[in-house]
Amino acid sequence: MSVAGPRGRRRRAVPEDEHVNHERWLVSYSDMITVLMALFIVLFAISQVDQEKYIALSKSLAAGFGDVRPDVSAAVLDGAPGVLEGLAPQHSDPDAGTAGLVDADSGLGEQGTTPAPQASVDPALLAAAQAEAAHLGRIRDAIRAGLADHGLDGVVTFRIDERGLVLGLVADDVFFAPASAVLTDTARQVLDVAGPTLVGLAEQIAVEGHANVLPVSGRYPTNWELSADRATQVLRHLVERDGLPPGRVSAVGYGDARPVAGGLDDASLALNRRVDLVVLSEAPESVRRLVPTVVTP
Repeated sequence: MSVAGPRGRRRRAVPEDEHVNHERWLVSYSDMITVLMALFIVLFAISQVDQEKYIALSKSLAAGFGDVRPDVSAAVLDGAPGVLEGLAPQHSDPDAGTAGLVDADSGLGEQGTTPAPQASVDPALLAAAQAEAAHLGRIRDAIRAGLADHGLDGVVTFRIDERGLVLGLVADDVFFAPASAVLTDTARQVLDVAGPTLVGLAEQIAVEGHANVLPVSGRYPTNWELSADRATQVLRHLVERDGLPPGRVSAVGYGDARPVAGGLDDASLALNRRVDLVVLSEAPESVRRLVPTVVTP
């Protein structure tokens, strides 16, 4: 309403200040969040790789660089099918004796089963496994022939598994007397026959000592010390008498933890009182996994 001034004039009404909107920034903020969300959706969409094309590309690159393990690159993508898909897995314990291993004379796979079909295996991988199995077989045949020439055929067992060639010094009291790590004359002769072949190899040699479950007394507190001493005596003979380079050989004792035969009869106790010489294969793991399926007697 108007108010009359001193001279009778009406005073104009003063307009009120316009209300300022302090929430206009929310509009710009929401626009920015929407744009960022759209950006991340686009980035996520273009980051999805065609797995089949990626695997084909990786195999092609691997073959171009001479890599014989095409399954390695294929395994980069989670869920990608490998070249060994459909092949029965070999779950053998590498140090668990004959259980789950492949005997060189049997031609059978894990626990006596027939080897898995090789049709689904990559041809390059299969060829590499066959070459490695043939190499280990030549080492086995050379040592076996030398033992036969000295009348020692049958006193050493041979098998080829995922680790390589295993020579088992297992034969009642032929190599070690009960609770003793002293090499017998026969044991020394066997090592001297096998020594030249082992010296000429490039592979590492593992000497693994074992004992049966009978308690020991006297010099050895437990079977751990006994098995380790047996492995050490074999190692020392190979190095000191047969000239095996010390950098290529190692010794370990497993006590009675890894028997190859159960029971407490004389035959089982004798089988578990042993030392294994393992020629460790230098092939890639993907190749070594296939070796037991292509072994020939």
